[in-house]
Amino acid sequence: MPKRTIKRWLPSPEKIRSLNALGFLGEILHEPNLFHLNRQSVSMAIAVGIFVAFLPIPGQMPVAALLALLLRCNLPISVILVWISNPVTIPAIFYATYKFGAWLLGTPPINFTIELSWEWISTELQKIWAPLLLGSILCGLVLATTAYFGMRAFWRWHVLKRWKHRLAQRRLKEA
Repeated sequence: MPKRTIKRWLPSPEKIRSLNALGFLGEILHEPNLFHLNRQSVSMAIAVGIFVAFLPIPGQMPVAALLALLLRCNLPISVILVWISNPVTIPAIFYATYKFGAWLLGTPPINFTIELSWEWISTELQKIWAPLLLGSILCGLVLATTAYFGMRAFWRWHVLKRWKHRLAQRRLKEA
């Protein structure tokens, strides 16, 4: 399952390499692990994507791509998983990570409303940045680590299940 299902959803390496916007990367995109679907590459890509999705920064996709390039894990999966934090989920994710960070720092949470304006960023963000950043990084690390080991375990379970199925099929043919 994992390999076939994932391949259906991802763009081909050739399609990604042919994008003019990525031409500046040159030969870096020819690294095989950036598009290879194996247990290590996919697990690490999932961890990278989830970790970056929890960072309260603009430009999460380039950050995920850079980490995927540095860690030599699957590039498309890393970039796609950043969209866990999307316009619908961002308020809930960052509010929860802020509350968690405030709890860890022992500071009372501040009541605030989120506005997408420079005025809000310059005034309110100064008050909440420390708990938000701490909570986001810790939640991202915990969830990324859990996803990494969970994907490795799922992949192994699936491979063993397929091996057992093939062994049973061979025994039926021999009988």
